[in-house]
Formats: sequence, structure tokens, C-alpha cells
Amino acid sequence: MDFDAIILAGGRSSRLGGSPKSALMFDGATLLERSLMAAAGARHTVVVGPEPGVLPGGVLTTREDPPFAGPAAGIAAGLAALRETDPADMLLVLACDMPRVDDAVNALLDALPGAAADGVMASSADGRRQPLAGFYSTAALERAVQEAAARNALVHGSVFALLASLDVQAVVVPAGSTDDVDTWDDAAALGVAVREQ
Repeated sequence: MDFDAIILAGGRSSRLGGSPKSALMFDGATLLERSLMAAAGARHTVVVGPEPGVLPGGVLTTREDPPFAGPAAGIAAGLAALRETDPADMLLVLACDMPRVDDAVNALLDALPGAAADGVMASSADGRRQPLAGFYSTAALERAVQEAAARNALVHGSVFALLASLDVQAVVVPAGSTDDVDTWDDAAALGVAVREQ
């Protein structure tokens, strides 16, 4: 299936003392590298955030405006960058702080055929949804971003609010596949560490 990908890597990591989540290590790769691997089937991929370092050829980079404006603004910036390509009909949106997200992406891909009109979003077995692990209709997401921008609701806006008008199906993904790193306790529990210098 044809899709593009936006990887969100623009947070302040304030609960990690400013250590960029994207550069933390899991199983021999940075969290950004893990996200890029999870999105490997994408036609075009854009990383939204500060200077990400060396990226695979063809991966685009951009920044949310203003910097650190949150994931809704990051999605808008990613969509703007993808407009310069020939955008696919579907878009994978991923936060870069989920070390095992490849399992979630595979489950979402499997569920896409015959899913709700505007895509699928990861959910835990107990119903906790993760909007930053989902496949969404590019056209529907573009409309939602335009509507949010008209209401000045992108900067520090809620991603759930951004997606509220979309017909999206929640898909239960493997346990632990959307566990994210917000604190050093999270990092320790998930086996995520700072890269050795």
C-alpha cells in the first residue's frame, strides 16, 4: 500500500532534562532510527524537529512553526513539506519516542483494508488510544489542519482535537508497542539508554 510518513521529533524532552528523545538508544539504534525503520515502506518520509543529524537519502526534514509548538503543529509542518512531493493518499504519523512501534505499524497496516474511511489509530487492549501511531487519509488530515489553522488551534493544540472530524477506527496493537519515553523511569523500564560517547 502506498503511504507517506511524518515522524515527529520536535519536543523539548523537558522531563528528560533536555536530552533529545530521538537520540536515545534502544536495541542498537536511536529512537529516530527505530521510527524510520518502522516507516520503511513509505514513499516519502519527513522528520519534523530540530537538526536530526545524518538521515537516509531522500528523507525530508522540516520544523514546526514556531519551534516546540507541539505535535499538531508538527503534523501541519510535515504535511506542508510533503506537498512538495507527489503525496500518497494515506499518511503514517509517528512520534519518535516509541521504541517498539514497528509492531504497532504492522498491526495498523494489516487493519487498513476495509477500515474506517479516514484511517486507523493505535489502541491498547484497555482502550487507550495513541493518535501519534496511526495511518490517516492525507486529504482528510489536510482539511483538519486547515480548519484548525483557521481557529488558531494548531500551536500547542490537541492532536485528538485535530483528528476529531476524521472517521478513524481504533485498532488494538500488540501490548507495549506504543509505550513511549517521557521520563527516565520510562526509559529504564523500556530498556532505552543514552548513547555511549
